[in-house]
Amino acid sequence: MSSATSNLQPAGKALSIGLWAAQIVGGAFFCFAGFTKLTTPLPELSAMMPWTGDYSEQFVRFIGLVDLAGGLGLLLPSLTRIKPNLTVLAALGCIVLQLLAMALHASRGEYMVLPLNVFLLSISVFIWWGRGRRLPIDARL
Repeated sequence: MSSATSNLQPAGKALSIGLWAAQIVGGAFFCFAGFTKLTTPLPELSAMMPWTGDYSEQFVRFIGLVDLAGGLGLLLPSLTRIKPNLTVLAALGCIVLQLLAMALHASRGEYMVLPLNVFLLSISVFIWWGRGRRLPIDARL
């Protein structure tokens, strides 16, 4: 266990648990979304996500890779303690991704999707703040 999490006060312990929960939930959401965009045939995908039918397959697959990279980045660096600061950068990337996704969906009138984007944005901001400023994870030596 890292020195940042081994001797925590109760409030710090709660924050640590909250951050790990956010990383797991955020990582799972982003990985699932990425895997879906990478593997689902475009006609089926556009039935689930209408915006995908209006863009090239290469663009949709690229967004899938970005989602997958973000999801893995929220988890793996912290779990392995190999360059854990990459989790902070992954969270920042997820923040940018969700802001762009919100702009896209709002411009298309797809307001029903925005609560999910706000949820993922909130998780990403929490991870970015928590792992970047409040409770960073020490790198393995």
